[in-house]
Amino acid sequence: MKALVTGASSGIGRNIAIYLSELGYDLILVARDKKKLIETSKLIHTKSKCITLDLSKESNCIKLYKQTKKDDIDILVNNAGFGLLGEFYNTDLDIELNMIDLNIKCVHILTKLYLNDFKKKNKGYILNVASAAAFQSGPLMSAYYASKAYVLRLSVAIYEELKQINSNVKISVLCPGPVDTNFNKVANAKFKIKPLTSEYVSKHAINSMFKNKLIIIPSFYMKVVIFFSRFISIKKLAKITYNIQSKKR
Repeated sequence: MKALVTGASSGIGRNIAIYLSELGYDLILVARDKKKLIETSKLIHTKSKCITLDLSKESNCIKLYKQTKKDDIDILVNNAGFGLLGEFYNTDLDIELNMIDLNIKCVHILTKLYLNDFKKKNKGYILNVASAAAFQSGPLMSAYYASKAYVLRLSVAIYEELKQINSNVKISVLCPGPVDTNFNKVANAKFKIKPLTSEYVSKHAINSMFKNKLIIIPSFYMKVVIFFSRFISIKKLAKITYNIQSKKR
């Protein structure tokens, strides 16, 4: 049994890799930071292989697939991604485009390529990591929220397509709220509510994936927030989100 995890150098990606190793899976670990990847590999007790690639580059996504095509992968975890805090008119365009390449294009490419292989074998799991942010617009983190909405909607659509052909290939999308990871530092943001631990979110995500759950929301609090947000107007919800985000500065 073998799993490929992107963004495996820290946070949710690292903890997912560790947990899958505990379940007996060999790992292919992918991230930009070679040093941190090696640190992750030392925490894994099954066989592991580190691949250092910047997956915000389309060519590297294709390269990763070609490198691992013959590895008979059973699980693909699309975890690599980052966020950016600030007004849309102030944030750096190059950083945003890089974020879109990683959060959207990378997930799209890898999901499509590995899904085609899984479909031929009629087995396999795909776990795409989105966010609770995917359910609404996000003033002060507009591009990030939009990128995670893409991941959520893409995953749900693929789920239904696979269901219609009675495929044994399963796809899930993880939508956590605040998690205690390096994400905050990269996004230049501070959470005002207590975040979940990365270990808890990772185990909950994998266990739910194996139960074929489509949308995985680890926090009861976030489930309640997402449910009641349906009854608030788009404009009002955007204002509420702005006020919450402004406290992260």
